[in-house]
Amino acid sequence: MTEVEARSAANRLHDQLETIVELLHRHEEGGRLPADALAELRQQLDELHSADIAFILESLPLDDRLAVWQLVKADRDGEILLEVSDAVRESLIADMDRHEILAAAETLDADELADLVEDLPTAMLPELMASLDTQQREQVQSALSYEEDQLGALMDFEMVTIREDVSLEVVLRYLRRWEELPPQTDKLFVINQDNLLTGVLPLHWLLVNSPERMVSEVMAPDVNTFHPTDDAYDVAQAFERYDLVTAPVVDESGHLIGRITIDAMVDVIREESESEALGRVGLREEEDIFASVWASLRNRWLWLAINLMTAFIASRVISLFEGSIERLVALAALMPIVAGIGGNSGNQTITMIVRALALNQISADSARRLWRKEMAVALLNGLVWGGVIGIVAWLLYDSASLGLVMTAAMTLNLLLAAFAGVGIPMCMTRFGRDPALGSSVLITAMTDSGGFFIFLGLATIFLL
Repeated sequence: MTEVEARSAANRLHDQLETIVELLHRHEEGGRLPADALAELRQQLDELHSADIAFILESLPLDDRLAVWQLVKADRDGEILLEVSDAVRESLIADMDRHEILAAAETLDADELADLVEDLPTAMLPELMASLDTQQREQVQSALSYEEDQLGALMDFEMVTIREDVSLEVVLRYLRRWEELPPQTDKLFVINQDNLLTGVLPLHWLLVNSPERMVSEVMAPDVNTFHPTDDAYDVAQAFERYDLVTAPVVDESGHLIGRITIDAMVDVIREESESEALGRVGLREEEDIFASVWASLRNRWLWLAINLMTAFIASRVISLFEGSIERLVALAALMPIVAGIGGNSGNQTITMIVRALALNQISADSARRLWRKEMAVALLNGLVWGGVIGIVAWLLYDSASLGLVMTAAMTLNLLLAAFAGVGIPMCMTRFGRDPALGSSVLITAMTDSGGFFIFLGLATIFLL
């Protein structure tokens, strides 16, 4: 999809959202929607993709969201619940009764059901598991036995397997017996009589080779295989690196137990990116934008409290130099520049380091080289841009000494920002913490307090 097409699709979705909001507000006396508005709403929803309905539900306040949710066809409930965010999913499930939840679960595959089970009421789980057939129950239990960030929790059990000792003609006849191939099928998995994976047969190889040839002659024996205990984000990076669409999942003995698909990996990458973005500003989890005040407060209070403490520290640093600021008012105007540029530079460094850590690109040896490199970049940036702002300060306040102090303070604060930008995520990783969690808050606190102290301290020593 081109950028123009993507923008056009986004505009259409926004127009549909506005249309639905307008229909929802056509209230009669007593607060009920007129019959024509209800009919038009149902028609609009029936024509939308499940992902688009999920977007609309996430964009509506709770009362409107539940009103629209009641108009969605029951056989689409399951796939829509999988598309919405976790926070919105909780609000939708809370509005469903036991029969609606069971009906929604019936439309889902085992891997999808495993993703949904965590958000269902605990009391419903025995009844839900009892409603599944033996194979589905085993598959759901298998998926639930793995951690959320392990590949086994995302594994798809629907796949096409073939034997290596048959001809391509036999394979073609076998495929014609399927009413529909599983989604994202780009290759067939080749197994032996013991269910050991021996290779894969890409569909385009099947089509361009002679039907008389044997599968063992055509298949690719070297396969990118994964294990159910592998980290899902690491596997997603492998999918990106090797341009995979599907890949087999095998146990320790090499038995084929499932497959992983590109759509699941795209979701992993998106969720990891969102989690990292939220973590940098201290949000612990994804938040429903229309959540209650209390729910939002619980999600945000911790790092706001930490930020308040660091801001208080910065204010105390400034208070140490009140006499200097009173004697040279220019310091009050210039000190935010030093702190602001330091914070910006630190955030650039910390973003790059967190990304490199997520991609496993940093070793103990490379960390030291990174530290030296970032310090060198900070030194050069400080001398260049500190020199520029120093000249500006000299011209504005007719003080060469003030310009030199400004240059020195800028350089030292950028060095501090580089040191902290590498050190903070490395230390958090060393202690088993998410390197992105609160990184923006911490780096800003250090460069603000440090910048004020360095600038005002130098000014006090050399100017006053």
